[in-house]
Amino acid sequence: MDSLSQCAVEAPLRHQARLNPSCIVCGSQNPKGLAIQFRVEADGAHAEWIPSGDWESFQGVIHGGIISTVLDEAMSKAIVACGWEAFTVDLRVRFRGRVTPGETLLIRGWIVDKRKRLIRAESAISTRDGEERAHAWATFLTPPAVAEKTP
Repeated sequence: MDSLSQCAVEAPLRHQARLNPSCIVCGSQNPKGLAIQFRVEADGAHAEWIPSGDWESFQGVIHGGIISTVLDEAMSKAIVACGWEAFTVDLRVRFRGRVTPGETLLIRGWIVDKRKRLIRAESAISTRDGEERAHAWATFLTPPAVAEKTP
């Protein structure tokens, strides 16, 4: 079963997740943001990212907080594609290798499970050849007013 099959009845598949133009990760109108453009497919949210040296911690290494933020956003995009509003309540990240400036990376976020107000999701950042650099697991919570509208 693909990650979006449980939401297919509730919301049509969107080719582009809704955007906040000021979002630090995906906002097109945020001059200090990452400007990552996500697309939604049947298996979740996807993007390509080439991080710049502006996001380094140690020289030649992208800051772990930036990586965590990108992973969180990928999961959020998969959730928004289902028409759900939800907020991250628990986030765990495993760093598997260095993320370096100038490297082309693939980002993917997907929904694992939804039960009442809780949504579990995962995301990953990988190289073009499939080497995973970071993986995230998160729990999201829908607000009560939104939860009453979903089964």
